[in-house]
Parts: sequence; C-alpha cells; structure tokens
Amino acid sequence: MLRFAIAGGGLGGLTLARILHRHDIDAVVYEREASRSARAQGGMLDLHPESGQQALDDAGLTGRFRSEARPEGEEHRILDPAGRTLVHHTPQPGSFSGRPEIDRSALRDLLLDSLPGDAVAWQHRLVAATPRPDGGFGLTFDGGHRADCDVLIGADGARSVVRSLLTDTRLSSVATLVELSISDPDRRHPDLAELVGPGNLWCIGVNQILAAQRLGDGSIRVGISLPPDARHMDAYRSKRALLDMFDGWAPGLTALIEAGGPPNPRRIEAMPTGTRWAHRPGITLIGDAAHLMPPVGEGANQAMLDAAELAAEIAANPTDPDSAIQNYEEAMFARIHPIAEMSARVQAMMLSSSAADQVVRFFTPRPTESASAD
Repeated sequence: MLRFAIAGGGLGGLTLARILHRHDIDAVVYEREASRSARAQGGMLDLHPESGQQALDDAGLTGRFRSEARPEGEEHRILDPAGRTLVHHTPQPGSFSGRPEIDRSALRDLLLDSLPGDAVAWQHRLVAATPRPDGGFGLTFDGGHRADCDVLIGADGARSVVRSLLTDTRLSSVATLVELSISDPDRRHPDLAELVGPGNLWCIGVNQILAAQRLGDGSIRVGISLPPDARHMDAYRSKRALLDMFDGWAPGLTALIEAGGPPNPRRIEAMPTGTRWAHRPGITLIGDAAHLMPPVGEGANQAMLDAAELAAEIAANPTDPDSAIQNYEEAMFARIHPIAEMSARVQAMMLSSSAADQVVRFFTPRPTESASAD
C-alpha cells in the first residue's frame, strides 16, 4: 500500500487527509505544532460555496459546518475615517446561501475531529525531504525524527519546505499587517461591540485600513493594514506609534487600537502570479505552499478546494498517483491563475490612495444584481 505523507496540518492538509480517509486511503499529516491548542488560529473565514463549502461537502462535513458557522458574520460595514458609513451589507438571517463565516479554529477542530486519532503526527516540523533511489522521499523532522513516504504533499504554508523541491520561487512583500485583540467587548467596551457588530468592519483611509471582526467567542480581532515597509517589525509594536498613523481619524474608530491588547505585526507576502513548476513524480503542493496570495478571502478556500480536487484524483487513480498529481496540477494552475491576478488587484486597490471610492464601487451591486445581492 502506498504511503502518503502530508506536510502541514492546516485547513488544506486536514481536508486532504479527511477526504482520502473517506476513500479508505491512509495518509499521515505531519504538523509542526505540539497540539491543536498550541497557538491561536486567527480570525474568521468566509467559506465560498464553490470552493471551501464544496470541499467540506466532499469531506462529508456540511452538517457539522452549518452547526458551527455564523451566517450573521457576513454582515459587513465599510466606513471612512470620519466614521461615515459607505457600505452596509446585511445578510439574510440564518441563510447559508452566501458565504457564512466560521472561526478558523472551529473549522480546524471540525476537521481534526473527523480524522482517526493517529492521522496527525504532532510536533513534527519537516526540515528536509530527500528523494530515495527507489522512489518516494525520506523525511527528516526537527529533533531528528525520520520517516519515509511514497507520495509527499506539501501543505506547509508560506515558508514551505516541500516547495523548494519543485521551484525556487521567491516571495515578495505586499503589505504590513498589525493585529490586536479585544477580549469581552460586550462588557468592557460596549460601544466598540456595537460598532463592529456581528461581522466585519472596514475603515478605509489613504494607504491604510483599520479593520475589525467579531469572533465566535465574542472577542474582536483588530487588523491594521499598511503598505509594505522595510522598517523592522518592532516599529509597529507601539500603540502610540500606531495611533499617530491614524491621527485625525474619528476617536470612535481609533478606540479599536486603544482597547486592543499588545500589537502583533507581520509582513504579508505573496508568490508571483502564474507560478508553476514542472511535474515531478511523487510530490506536489496545495494551498499557500502552491500559490501564496494576498489575504483577500481566497487563500483558505482555494487550499481546501486544492485538497478536494487532489483527493478526488488520487481516489480515481489509487495505484497511479503520478497521473493523479499531473491531472490535479494542470487543473489547479488553470484555476488559480485568474484568482491570483484578482487577489493582487484587490490587494493593490485596498491600499491605494483612492481605496475608499474603489472599494465602494467593488462592493456596491449593480442595479441588475440588487435583487440577489443577499
């Protein structure tokens, strides 16, 4: 029996393992974290019907997804720096017809709970994969652990170790993101709880965005998006410095920064649009390892769809994984190219000098769409 190894226990890797398991194909997920609760998993995701939700359907998890998802999280407000509302989208109550939100941690737990207990090897950070003379790969993990596999799938994210075996593509910085968290806002900061509402809030200025979203536990995740900057990330760890960047904005908006916990800055990177690699037997990539894009709503969805499509190909060709991988790669390259181009355009638009006008046009339905906008 072929041994499948999946490097990375994020949403893509777990979705792949789950769908393979449904087809009685065993795979081991090697995950660098020590446990599912080792670190926070980030904010909310809106799962798209044609990608993320489709993958969960293939995984047999639609019912569980709907029990965890929050359709009300689709509410979306866009404000200007003075606090004036530019766009306010309110979803149909209780409807799953759009893109219901779900906490990333809840979605990951849902996938983990659907797998056998031994499907994930925790605390296994892949540091090297070496081709074996008779095919397959020898895997080396931090701490000296070793394993062998016949097929290796890199689902190991932006800094993928597996990617280096297929392409030397370089990442480029596309933005700076600073995140803060506000705990128990309903009791401690009721004005901010009302401002953010149950979904997403974007406050758009010139070359800067102050955003917030309500998570399933009631907390508020605040995100500050800025153009890419050569400065050291420590420059963004001061609340005073961040508030200075938003000087002149309505105090009711900058209160999101004041109420937040310690700022956590990081660089947002992307792979060049149109990245491909020559097929190589027994190895491929999914998700950010394959096509790291700006975070404008497609990354997790496409990673999960990658997983579903690759799993379907493997299930249809269980004794010929190379054909399965080739079929998957060609379809994935064709699918991702326009999505990556769109993501790059949206990212540039969001941090442009005329962002507010462009974003309002982008999110305002045309007259012929208004009847079905929700």
